[in-house]
Amino acid sequence: MTIRRTALIAWDYPPSASGLAVAAREIAESLTEADVDVTVYTLDRSDRRVENGVTIVGALPKRAMISGWLRRRMALGHLVAPRWFMEAIAPDHKADPFDCLEATNWYAPGALARRLPDLTFVTRHSTPGASTGALSGSLRNRIDGRFACRLEASSARRSHGHIFNTAPHGETVSRLYELNRETPRAVIGLSLPPERLARAAGAAYPHRDRNEGEPVELLFVGRAEERKGFDCLLSAIEILSKDVASGALPDFRLRLVGIEAEHIAGLGSAAKRHVDMLGRLSDRALDEAYRQADLVVAPSRYESFGLVYQEALAFGRPVIGLAVDPSAREVVGASGAGLLAQEASGTALAEMLRRAIRDPALRLDLHQHALAAAGRFSRRSLAAETLALYSAASAWRKRHGR
Repeated sequence: MTIRRTALIAWDYPPSASGLAVAAREIAESLTEADVDVTVYTLDRSDRRVENGVTIVGALPKRAMISGWLRRRMALGHLVAPRWFMEAIAPDHKADPFDCLEATNWYAPGALARRLPDLTFVTRHSTPGASTGALSGSLRNRIDGRFACRLEASSARRSHGHIFNTAPHGETVSRLYELNRETPRAVIGLSLPPERLARAAGAAYPHRDRNEGEPVELLFVGRAEERKGFDCLLSAIEILSKDVASGALPDFRLRLVGIEAEHIAGLGSAAKRHVDMLGRLSDRALDEAYRQADLVVAPSRYESFGLVYQEALAFGRPVIGLAVDPSAREVVGASGAGLLAQEASGTALAEMLRRAIRDPALRLDLHQHALAAAGRFSRRSLAAETLALYSAASAWRKRHGR
């Protein structure tokens, strides 16, 4: 089946810098470049506009009223946003039907819009809510999170097709949601924006003479979350700062992006001397941070794909991460573009960092592997593989009368 017109549900969209927003733009613009009519429905605005050929529709009501109040209520509040999306999509679908509707699995924004008539529904799976703390906290939060996770699973099981960023991620999500193995599925890696790749091209690797005392530059980009391994990172920095003080390790600097001062309040004063807080950065400023880095520290316990892995490789920067993350094993470990600690602990992470900080020849070798691994995912391949899955999902829906 030829896909002429498609819709995409996104919680937010650039200029938001979230991973889901960046992914949504890459998917939308890649499909537009493949001559598909693409409309993105997002909840971070209320207007309608066209950007780079993509129609962007804000699904946030200008006056939320009762539904806005209900959205803050436990459990059933998770149905409010899906309803807003459905109400925004329905009239457009009626006026000029979409061939396919794609949504993320995370908190099931397409749970109600998927019911629109004659519409193929595809889920592109990000990290499940269960892996982002939805089931932790107070009793109220756990009950609320359980409802959200069940909504995710129910919506995913009713999809006509599934897209996963990596094969290990697909296996994890399939088990969690108990997905039908007969439903069409594909592993499709995301791309980076062309302008980002252009800025990364030819980024010289730092060749500083560490014997003269200039510190090895480490970069962390992310959030202060357990899933991102931030606890392991802080523990490792405490350990390594003691090594520097004793003369057992060359000096290093850890530059933190997206982290506030309160998140490192527990660090000792000696460890804090090795840390620079960069706050939130624009894309260009972030690119410069990658250029300055010798090593990118990304100790996530779980990623659906790992945007930071991909960004680091695009700049040829070796990644120090955790082998407990299947995506790190596939993207970083299999390519030899970094070092992975075998357990999620500060001690294990510190050992990997210690090896790389001490050995400039090792860093250069990892840099060469990172360069070789970069550029495997383009907008052209993203669009072609996505459209192939859309067509397979549409055929499956028609065969099964769903």
